This record gives sequence, structure tokens and C-alpha cells, in this order.
Amino acid sequence: MRITDLEVLRLEVNRRGDWLFVRLATDAGLTGLGEASHGGPGPARDAIVAAILKRHCLPALRGRDPRAVRAAVAALQPLADGLAGATAVSACEQALWDLAGQAAGLPVYRLLGGPVRERIPLYANINRATDDRTPEGFARNAAAAAAEGFRAVKLAPFDGIDRAQVRDREGRERVRHGLACVAAVRAAVGKAVDVLVDCHSRLDLPTAVAVARELQALEVTWFEEPVPTADLNALARLRPLVHDLGMELIGGERLYGVGGYWPYLAAGVWDLIMPDVKHCGGIGAMLAIAAAAEARGVAVAPHNPSGPVANIASAQVAAALPGLRALEYAWGEAPWRAGALVPAERIEVGELVLPPGPGLGIALDEALLAARQDRRTAP
Repeated sequence: MRITDLEVLRLEVNRRGDWLFVRLATDAGLTGLGEASHGGPGPARDAIVAAILKRHCLPALRGRDPRAVRAAVAALQPLADGLAGATAVSACEQALWDLAGQAAGLPVYRLLGGPVRERIPLYANINRATDDRTPEGFARNAAAAAAEGFRAVKLAPFDGIDRAQVRDREGRERVRHGLACVAAVRAAVGKAVDVLVDCHSRLDLPTAVAVARELQALEVTWFEEPVPTADLNALARLRPLVHDLGMELIGGERLYGVGGYWPYLAAGVWDLIMPDVKHCGGIGAMLAIAAAAEARGVAVAPHNPSGPVANIASAQVAAALPGLRALEYAWGEAPWRAGALVPAERIEVGELVLPPGPGLGIALDEALLAARQDRRTAP
């Protein structure tokens, strides 16, 4: 079996962006799926990722046996330069595992060592579904997710803050607004549901400490990306202060490979990491990153505010991880989302039920794809 072609598929979602998928074709008639969404800032990101996929990834993969996943990924490694390149390579890697599993007649998670679980615990990221960025808007969606059985909800209430001006008058008002949103969510879901807070690196160190104290009073223990990931010194200073408040410091959603995570794991700055299958190198890379984290006593909850293909790819790894905390799920972003896959994405009481088929066990629904997608590819 040899790879013959690579197709880039764009599926229109909403104002926050589209989903970008990769489909590898083979001379055996099998096709493999991967997801390459969110590969950079700005409206041009999908075109950039698509260009890398068509102009560079396809020539590197054409004629290769997709069952030799590591050899094929090694050929792609020089392309994983920057977020767009890492996203392109990660998508191809997912598709290679999909093909390898189909060829073996086994789900990917069985190729990874077999399941620890076949239902994957999810937490609901309500951020992408919340257009009403008021306390009432966040609370309404949090309550709806909790009513569906999700036992944890996450919001990013500090978006819109300029870190360079976070201690100015307007910045302080935005921080207070964000804290009011968290308080409203806590009131809406009660104490039986965990409230997770993602700061999107909007805070400086003094503000992060002050915000952590306020979140402690709201019984929030998940404190995600309060300061920039690149500021290792600030993370090292912040972690003991956060621990004194009984909270966990969370991060690492856009790093690539074990090498990308290692400085942070070695420095002991995070309690939990969030590798993203779309950016970290793919399925095999996420498994290796999780093993490195486990060796350092760090938990794993994959980052996944993604489309349905990345959701299933992430779940294949999550099924095989003994130390999994939970998998992120982009709750409420697209009401038609489940039907984008065949079989349909199946979520029951806040858990993802793994599809039973070989490989990723899914295909794109061609009718929905034809109705919603824009099949633009890079020239």
C-alpha cells in the first residue's frame, strides 16, 4: 500500500474560523483523516497550512507505505517549523495512524497498547459557543453544559485584555469583569461541577497572583495559561504561589514534540499539560509527551477546542493513557457537529464513546461536507 494523494478539505463553521481536514489517499483504496485546524493567527492561517500540506507534505509522503508511520513522520519533521508547519505535520501524522489502523483492522488505540477506557471523560469548553461575553452569557451556557452531564466547564473570561496595560484603569475593569463571569458560572453550576479558568496568557505576574486569590474564593483550582508560555521564569515564580492557594498551574497547548515540553517538565512549572493533537506532532507524539509527563509526575488533559476529527484522534490517545485527567470538548460551537462524521460523534453524559471501527473509526459525512465546505486548496 502506497500513498498517492493528499486532499485538503475546509468546512465552514462560524465567525471564529473553519475546520481544516486532511485526507490521504492510497493505491489500496483506503483513505486516512487528520485535522489541521487553528494553525495560526489571522484569516490567512488555513491557506498557509494548506500550502504546506500540498506543496511540501504531499511530495514527502507520496509513494510511502502509510503503515510505516514513524518513517513517514521522520520525512516530515523538517516541515514542522512554526505553528503552521507543526499543524500540517500533525494532521498528516493522524491520517497515517488512521490508515495504519484500517490496514491492520484495528482501532488506533489498540495499536497504542490497548484501552485503559473506552468512554473518554470530557470537560465542556463553553468559550467558543459564548458570543454573549457577559456574566449572564457565560452562566447560561455553563448551566446548559452541566445539564447535559458535563462534570466540568471551562471559560476564558479575560479575552480582550491587553497584558501590557492590564494594570491600567481599563485593564483592571476588564479583570473585574472576567472575575464576575467566573462568579456567575460558579453560581450557575453549583459546587458539584468543576469550574476551569483559561486566561489565554492575558495577565502579567502580579495580576496573575491577584486573580488566583480571587479564584480561590470561588473554589477554582484549574488556573490555565495566566502568563505567556515562553516566560519560563514567570511560570517558575508563579507555581509555588498558586500551590499555596491550593490551585494547579496548567499549560502547554501549542508546544511541539517531547523536546518542546521538556524544558517545562524539567523545570517543574506545570501540574498538568495540554498537548494538542493538531499541533504537538500528532497521535504518537502525544503518547510520547504523556509518557514524559508521567515520569515527572505531571498529569495530562489534551487541549482540544477542535473539530470532530481531532476530537476522535485525541480520544484514541486518551483511551490508552492511564493518567488521563479529561479531554477538552468544544461544547455548543456548531449544532450540526455530531453529524459531520460517520458514524456520528457520540457523547453521553459528558463522555465520548469511542467508535468501534478500525483506524480512527470515522469518515466525513459527504453530504454535509458538500453543503458546508469550501474546497479551496493552496495553488
